[in-house]
Parts: sequence; structure tokens; C-alpha cells
Amino acid sequence: MSSSPRVSDCRRSLWSLALLLAAGPFALAVAAEVSPALRAGLADGGRVDVLIEPTGAKAALSDLPRAGFAARNAAAVERLQAAAHASQAPVRNLLKARGVPHRPFWVVDAIWARVDAADLDALARLPQVARIRANPRLPAGLPEARAAGKSAQAVEWGVQRVDAPALWALGVRGEGVVIGGQDTGYAWDHPALQASYRGWNGVSADHDHHWHDAIHALIGPGPNDCGLDSPVPCDDHGHGTHTLGTMIGDDGGGNQIGVAPGARWIGCRNMEEGEGTPATYLECFQWFMAPTDLAGANPDPALAPHIINNSWGCPPAEGCTEVDILLQAVDTLRAAGILVVVSAGNSGPSCGSADTAPAPYPSSLSVGATDSADGIASFSSRGPGTLDGSLFWLKPELSAPGVLVRSSLPGGNYGASSGTSMAGPHVAGVAALLMSLEPRLKGDPAAVEAILMASARPMTSLQDCPGFPGAAVPNAVFGHGIVDAGRALALLAPLFRDGFEAPSP
Repeated sequence: MSSSPRVSDCRRSLWSLALLLAAGPFALAVAAEVSPALRAGLADGGRVDVLIEPTGAKAALSDLPRAGFAARNAAAVERLQAAAHASQAPVRNLLKARGVPHRPFWVVDAIWARVDAADLDALARLPQVARIRANPRLPAGLPEARAAGKSAQAVEWGVQRVDAPALWALGVRGEGVVIGGQDTGYAWDHPALQASYRGWNGVSADHDHHWHDAIHALIGPGPNDCGLDSPVPCDDHGHGTHTLGTMIGDDGGGNQIGVAPGARWIGCRNMEEGEGTPATYLECFQWFMAPTDLAGANPDPALAPHIINNSWGCPPAEGCTEVDILLQAVDTLRAAGILVVVSAGNSGPSCGSADTAPAPYPSSLSVGATDSADGIASFSSRGPGTLDGSLFWLKPELSAPGVLVRSSLPGGNYGASSGTSMAGPHVAGVAALLMSLEPRLKGDPAAVEAILMASARPMTSLQDCPGFPGAAVPNAVFGHGIVDAGRALALLAPLFRDGFEAPSP
């Protein structure tokens, strides 16, 4: 005689429970937080790119050495690597056992992987996994105007407007400072850029530790001009080359396009033809903290840049949502002593439009765009800073020239372009001048930011934003005002009664 359905169901339930108990804590673990979009992306049986965040303890960076940028950054790298190695071990073992392509990060405790539905389920059940985020490869578009022709000036108007020549007159042009840029890549041999490239010795180029390509697979719809894993600095769009020229460009002739032509630069390609993902941005942030050779080996924290310019934004379409993993990366670099300059975005003029990562982060120095009449550009994103749908803090902190800025383009060319992408490099360049003037500012982002904001030319606005009336300074349109190297020099002058300290080599 067979059992009743209710008895059979009970026996099956007891048997299932016994199996779960026998399987141990692995099977009983609460499933990790999984982005809902991932399940939909796997419906056709394919694979998706994800970022896996383990549950392990994170590195403590609040007590890093205060004196000396190199020591501070090296200590941060060591702690981050050790913490990530410990927390990621079970996850990496599972991925390796299943043959899943993956790439670990330590700048934040995360692992990029390309998974199928079964892989995702296995990861979600692993107790050491806290959450699994999407890392979509979807076109979002670089929000910048394309370059148009514009005649050369002896010194470009933006460079003059931020008064870089005031420090040039003292022989301070950025010497001893390294600026890093992550963008669409760089035409390193452009006449206005080559001499300042850290990988160039005047005769030949060595790209180890000076260039990194984070584009390992196609993000956009087709092939790009640089290919994948380019062994030489290359720009498949033109945007990166333009932003770099505003920071350091000078061809020694009639093209004085850069604010700090004495500084050196290194670069990382984080976008393919203007399209990136959280993983490509993270990879560049990590590389800057400890640049590697072209094979991705021999990381050296001593070769980290003092400043990083970020003329890009990561919208939700690229996987950057309100609670964003990139925030951890920017916090980490700032703690390590690296100044992170970020373009505010081109989503203005509404209040709260500076909302695309990493512009709204408190740890980034965000920059709005002004025109040649010192008016705010209509497209320049406004504050306050927005995270989790709330408005809390001042954004942007500063403004700088960003309308019809003439700079370098691939092929040895020049052209004008508009966007907050053009404004951020002016601030990065002025920061380099200040660090060159006073080397003790290297590794102290808070001090540099304080000087830049205190010395900015104050600007008011007719536009009021929550918590920041336009008639007040700072406001959520211009921030503290337009960055000004001459006013910064005047602010610092009383500190140098015995003369300026010579720029370090």
C-alpha cells in the first residue's frame, strides 16, 4: 500500500533537509546579493561579465604614514593586496575549479569574471561572496563635443585664464610632478606631448610602467583603431589626447596648450572609442597606484602619479549605479595620497545633475566648465553632490575653462572642443604647478584642494540649488569659483618668507 501524498511530501521534505544538513554551511548559506539584471542577461544561455565582492575584512587605510607620498602609497598598496588576497581565496578557487575567466582587483576587494547561469548560482551560494554586480558591455557614448578647428594663440586662452604664466615666470612649470590620465588613450608621440611622456628619454621610448591598456575585449560594436591590449600608448577616439594636451602640452613652438608643460605624464586607456565599464575604470585606478610593465607584472608603487585626471563618467548604462563600487576606488586613492580630479559632467543646467560617477563623490575634486567670458557653460553639471538619491555636499568644488578649448589631437593635429572634460585638465595642471612650487604638497590631496578652493576667483550665479544659494560663494554652479594659479601663488607667498623651495627632480 502506497503512502498518502501528504506523507510522501513529508518524507521528501525530511530527505531534502537531511541532504542540506549533510552538505554543511555551503548549502545553508544565505545567497549573495545578485544584481537583478544579471539573471535576465543569462536567459539565453550565454555569459555575462560580473564584479564579485567578497565578504572578507577590508584594508585599514586611516593610519597610513603621513610624511612622504611614496611611503604612504606603498603602505596602502601592501595593505590592500594582503586584504584582497585573504578574502578572495575561496572565490578565486571556485572560479579556477570551474574554469571561469576572471581577473582579481585589490584597489577595491573585487573580482571580474565572465560567468554563465550555473557559475552565477555557485557564486551566489558561496558564503564568502557578499554581492555580485553587473559589469555590462553596453554603449553609453562619451558626452563631449567633437573637435572643431580653431586658430592657435601664443598661449591658449584657458591657460591664460587660470593664470599659469604667473608661476611660469618663477621658473615653475610642473617639474618634479607626474600626472596620470585615464581616458580613450593618448597619442604619445604628438609634438606637444612626447617630450613630457615619462617613457621617453629623448631618444627612445620604453612603455613599461608608463602605459597600460585596460581594453582586453571589445566593448563597442566593432574593431577600434588601437586594437586590444595595445603595447604602445594609442588613442582610438581623440578625447584623451585632447585632455592631456591641456594638462602638459607644449610643442616648443607656437602651441602652448598646456598648463604645466614641465610635468611628466603616464596614461591608461579605460575606454574603447568612448565606452568603458566599471572593470576598465577599476583596472586603471589600480594600475596608477602601482604601475606595472606591459605584461602586467612587477608593480611599483614608487612610480605612481601625484595627480590623476578623469575626464569621463560612468552612467548606469555602463553599470555604475547609485551605490557604486568606483566610490571605494576613489576613496582608496585619496587615502593613499593621490589627487583625483574629475570632470563634473555635461548634464546641466538642472540642479543635482552632477550625478554620474565619479563626479558626485566627496573624495573626488569635481570641476565645472566656464566660457571665455567666465560664464558657466549651459551644459556644465550642477550640484549638490548626489548619492543614493540624496543631496548632501558641494559639487562641483571648482570651475575652469571648458568651452572651445584648443588642444592636441591624434596625428599631430590640433582642434577645439567643449565639455567639462576640457575643464578638469586645467585644474589638474594648476595642481601640478602648486606641487612643483612646494613639493611637500605631493601626497596631500586635502591641502592642495584647500589651496585651490581658497584662491579660486569667486563667482556667483542667478541659479539657486538646494542648500547652495547662487548669490553665495561657494555655490552649486561654480563651486568656489574659477581656479587661478596666480591667486594661489599670492595665498602661498607668506609661507615662503625665506624663498620658494626648489622643485624636486
